[in-house]
Parts: sequence; C-alpha cells; structure tokens
Amino acid sequence: MKPVWIVDDDQAIRWVLEKALARAGIATRTFSQAPEVLQALQSDTPAALVSDIRMPGGNGLELLRQIKERHPHLPVIVMTAFADLDSTVSAFQGGAFDYLAKPFDINEAVALIQRAARDTEPPEPPAAEPVPAAERWMMTQSASTSMQEVFRAIGRLAQSKVTVLITGESGTGKELVARALHGHGARANGPFVALNAAAIPRDLLEAELFGHERGAFTGASNLRRGRFEEAHGGTLFLDEIGDMPLELQTRLLRVLAEGSFYRVGGAQPVRVDVRIVAATHQPLEQRVQQGLFREDLFHRLNVIRLRLPPLRERREDIPALANHFLAASARALGVPAKRLTPEALSTFVRFDFPGNVRQLENFCHWLTVMAPGQTIDRSDLPPEIRALDDPALAAQAASPAAGESGQGGAGAAPASAPADWSEALLRDAQARLARGEPAVMATLTRQFERILLQTALDACRGRRVEAATRLGIGRNTITRKLRELGMEEE
Repeated sequence: MKPVWIVDDDQAIRWVLEKALARAGIATRTFSQAPEVLQALQSDTPAALVSDIRMPGGNGLELLRQIKERHPHLPVIVMTAFADLDSTVSAFQGGAFDYLAKPFDINEAVALIQRAARDTEPPEPPAAEPVPAAERWMMTQSASTSMQEVFRAIGRLAQSKVTVLITGESGTGKELVARALHGHGARANGPFVALNAAAIPRDLLEAELFGHERGAFTGASNLRRGRFEEAHGGTLFLDEIGDMPLELQTRLLRVLAEGSFYRVGGAQPVRVDVRIVAATHQPLEQRVQQGLFREDLFHRLNVIRLRLPPLRERREDIPALANHFLAASARALGVPAKRLTPEALSTFVRFDFPGNVRQLENFCHWLTVMAPGQTIDRSDLPPEIRALDDPALAAQAASPAAGESGQGGAGAAPASAPADWSEALLRDAQARLARGEPAVMATLTRQFERILLQTALDACRGRRVEAATRLGIGRNTITRKLRELGMEEE
C-alpha cells in the first residue's frame, strides 16, 4: 500500500500520527505546509491524506479543494482543534472523507485513516453554499464530541432529501438543527417553514397544515394555502410531532406516501415537493406502544434519527455559551457585558441545566439585569445554581412551598431529615414535579450516578477498575459514565 501523507504545522501531531501509523504497519510521509504537498503531488500520490485546516502558508480547506480538482478520488481527512459547523460542513462539501476534531483518540484516528486508505469510491457531489451567518452561535461552534457528531451528520445529510427525525430534550436547539440541514443543502434557496404541532389548537391544525378552500367552513372567506404548500421546493419542519392528533397523523402519512393532499373542503389534489424534518422531545416508540402515535407514520419519519445531546452531556461548551449569551444580553440592553469569575463559572459548569441551552440563555439574561457589578461572583448566581454548594438553599428549592407567598417562607421551620435516602428522593421528586420542572428522571438519574461514582472512586482512592468491580459494572462502563457526566477531570 502507498504511504499516508500527513500535513500539519504542529510537529507533535505529525510525530504522534507517524508513530501510531508505523505501529499499524502503515508508511507515512509528513509535511508542514500546504505548498509542499501540492508540489509533491505533481510526481506522486498517497493512499490517503490527513490535513490540518489552520496552517501558515495555506488553508487546509483550500488545499482540499485543489487536491480534489487534480485527484478527485484521493481520500482526504481534515482535522482541526477549532471545530465549528461551517468548517465541518465545508469539509464534507469539498469532498473530505471524514472530519477529525482535535484532540482525538489515536486508536480511532488510525482506524479512520486505515479505512480511508482502503476507500476507492468517488466522493459525494459537492453541496450548496453554506447557510448565511445569521445562524445562532450555539449551533455553529462546539468543543464537545457529541456536538461534533451532530455537525458531521448535518454535513452528510444536508444534500439528501431523506426525512430526518430530531430527538432531544426541550431547549437543546432542535429547530436550529433543522434550519442548518435546510440552509446547508440543495434546498437552501427554497422556503423553510416551521410548525409546532403542540402550539396550535387541535381543530385548527388540519387547516394550518393543508390549507382550506373558500367556504370550507364558517369564516373561510378566502382560499388559504397551508404550510405544506408554503414549503413547496423547500423544507417543512414539524416540531413536537409526538403531540399531533391521530386523525391528522393519518393524513400526514398519506402525504408522505403520495406527495399530494387535499385542502380542507377541496376536491382537487395538490402536489408538493417538500422535505420533512420532524422533531420531538417525547419517546415515540413508547407513544406507539400506548396507541398515541401511528406505528407506520413513526417508521416513515424515523428514516434518519439525529439525537441532540442535552447541555449536561456537553459541559465543555458551557463557558463559551455563557460568555456569548452574556455579551448578547448586554448588547440587547445597551449595557457593558458582564463576566463570570472562575468560581462562578466552575459552579455554572457543574449545574445540570434541565432546561438546557434555553435555560442557560435565560440565566445569562437574568444575570445581566440582576447582578450588581460587572464581575459576577458565585454569590450573584441564581439560587438554583448556588444550591449545588449550599444545603440550605437546596432544601429550600426542594420544598414544594418554596417561593409561594404566604406559605412557609423565611421564617418556616425546616422539615425534619428523612429517615433514609428513598424518602429524600420521594420529596425531591414531588417538589420538582410540582414546579413543572422538565426531564426530572434524567436530572435525578445523573445526580444519582454522579454521587455513586464519586463515592466509589473516593472509597477506592481513584482506582477505576476497583471502583467498577465494587459497583458491579464494567471497566468500559465506568469510563464512559465518567466522560458523559463530565467527571473525567475531577
């Protein structure tokens, strides 16, 4: 097999990849700048090429473009420490074999390079221009592995017409993903139409989706086009699809199968060319078992499923998101941007954010208005976050009467300590449900796992294998759990 070429201005990266590939029996040739590679390609070609994006003397994406013009079948893997949506999508649109975000797992990198070196298939046709810069910042940059997978999926799916089902908790940005799929794809010049099935009254939803003829019902004085017709040639985003009534699910299934529908009161079919992107925070499989969602419609929508991780699974993004939202709130209010102290930021990062990015954004707006100075200390944070380190606040937050005027309050006597942890769990769950808190099970499960893992590690003095054995779980499981819970550094 021909050698693999590595292009990176960082000597350490070149050395690490060179040694790892040598152990795998793969010869390498290394370069520090893009012009050196272009010159070498005049007389030779590698089995695959691994290139950084940001380098002095030439941009990696520009190098990718020039390579694909001269050697369209050469597999190119792009890598960068500055991972963002635009560069990820641009890499795939330029014909990259795959995208490698630094820091990467060396074994996964070697496996990817081996797969690329064996690949001889021509790349997918280049995609359309990227979406305008008006996209929200939170969906264009991320340091987390889970969001890198989302970026990678958008890059692969954008050009396709395939139906996509986006799942994730409320506040994770499902509509932003739908807009990114539309804006980075071939339908970017067509309309993007969004409809929230849970926000429209049941008796109006049919006309909202399919439109109505004049005189179809009382008050229908004019013909009205529905969302399907408005989205012709573009994308229709159906949010909270799990809340759609069963009778409308039947009509939606027919549109997906036949590509046509009848307006309310209409006699002539209306044909549309629409890409469907649906989203839900509910477990649709469970709703199918309960008879609340049609199984055939579920399978029609569940062609490609894209899961958006909650914010607690991408804690490394919280500092940058918090600073961004603080700056955005300051601009909106016309005041100087405030900044978080390291102690306040550390507490922020440990909070689980059951409301996800939307809740973080709201907290930052609250801090911009309520924090007394330009520097936000831990004592300035909202009570929900300070409760992490303050048992008194935690007990107050867990009390069903907390915050209710005339019931309890500052002078109320504290509740007696529960006899065991299950009673404490019962009271906490009741309080959270009474407050209408979302994703209660996910929040409590994560807290339970964090406490159990940390206690086991403390008892075993940090020895993971021993802790896993005493907990009755596998070594790989405890490593995965620590990573998911953001406890690796701890």
